[in-house]
Amino acid sequence: MNYQGSLKQSLLGLFLLGASSAVLAQSELGSGIACKNPEYACPVGGCGGETISQRGNQTDAATGRNYFLDIPCDLDAGEEVVFVLNLHGGGSIGNWQRHYFPVRDYADEYRLIVATPSGIVRAWREENDDEHLQNIVSYVYNKFSDLDIRAFWLAGHSQGGATSHRLVCTEFFRDKVTGLLSLAGGRVGNRASVQDCDFSHIYTTGEHDTLGAQGVPEDSPLAERYSCDARIRHDDVVDTVAGYVSDSRTGDARPSREGWGGLPGPGTAEVYEFPNCDDGYVVADVIRLDKGHTEGLEPLVTERLVQLMLSATNTK
Repeated sequence: MNYQGSLKQSLLGLFLLGASSAVLAQSELGSGIACKNPEYACPVGGCGGETISQRGNQTDAATGRNYFLDIPCDLDAGEEVVFVLNLHGGGSIGNWQRHYFPVRDYADEYRLIVATPSGIVRAWREENDDEHLQNIVSYVYNKFSDLDIRAFWLAGHSQGGATSHRLVCTEFFRDKVTGLLSLAGGRVGNRASVQDCDFSHIYTTGEHDTLGAQGVPEDSPLAERYSCDARIRHDDVVDTVAGYVSDSRTGDARPSREGWGGLPGPGTAEVYEFPNCDDGYVVADVIRLDKGHTEGLEPLVTERLVQLMLSATNTK
């Protein structure tokens, strides 16, 4: 799929269905940053364009660009946390991504710091955006220097996933990134090349979306690299609650191209892992049944992905 063409056009009108969001009490962290659940979270009953179009609660001082920063409200000095940089797909923006992969909902429970920016042209371009992304990462590491950031994950949907694949072994990121979570944005060794640096890798896709429709291979070049055991299947994840968002143009019917995705809804996901990898690396695949490219992730499959991310113990 041409993410710079068809995705930019197809995702241009993405809006969402709403769901509840916990409101965190405001407090002040020891590091000096005001902590509150950012505004512009989708309420029960729907979320309009004015909300989803907001660019964030934090400002990159070097570029003047806003982004979202979701953090726990009761962090203690020295506490272990995991940092996630959450990148949207082509044609989309950060606040849609916050609801497509709502990892922010688990910031308190799993001690996560989640940054969700927006590309200048609703896509990620090296010349437009790499400096901004590096600034965000540097800000988080500097601002939370009193914490133990034990892991850093790049997560990206679609073209955001492709961008994560591009970034992970670059000079700035290669010695920082613990793992790469591809949200229908390429699987290492299949649609994405095998990089020359080491990182954990989790791939998730919809059953009807490209590689998911073709079937995910039972082997992995990264599993081979890290001497993992043969792939095993864990218990399925069964969600009875829908995700937050979809392509708003879907309406009340499935789209003409099923692989693009339909309305949010409950779902079941198959979870595969290559266990016992050397040095604590994690290599896993999660297949969302009867889903395409654009249905937002349901709460339990989101949590399962977080758990897989946190199980990686490889360090840089």
